[in-house]
Amino acid sequence: MAYDGSCHCGAVTFSVDGKAPAQAMVCNCSMCRRTGVMLTFAPRSTLTLHSGENALRGYTFHTRKITHQFCETCGIEPFAYATAPDGTPAVAINLRCVPSIDLDALEIQRFDGASR
Repeated sequence: MAYDGSCHCGAVTFSVDGKAPAQAMVCNCSMCRRTGVMLTFAPRSTLTLHSGENALRGYTFHTRKITHQFCETCGIEPFAYATAPDGTPAVAINLRCVPSIDLDALEIQRFDGASR
């Protein structure tokens, strides 16, 4: 089972192999506050990028553990490349870019990124 997502303009499309999450993380760091992302993390190997690899632009800040990926056309961040605490490659999926997810049904976990 997989779920699909995209940036706003549709240049970047992707799917994630796995069950759609029931939880999302909301962070209060300077980046997440400004962009309003709702994240779920998955192994990087579960992400399939269908289109838009050349349209993505990366941005890192602070600890540089996450490389936020933005579409150069519409500016939306559909996902970010990350490293899990155990060192394995991960991906942070912006669930706001996954139309099939009922955002109101998600259990929200708050993360205090502003204090790190």
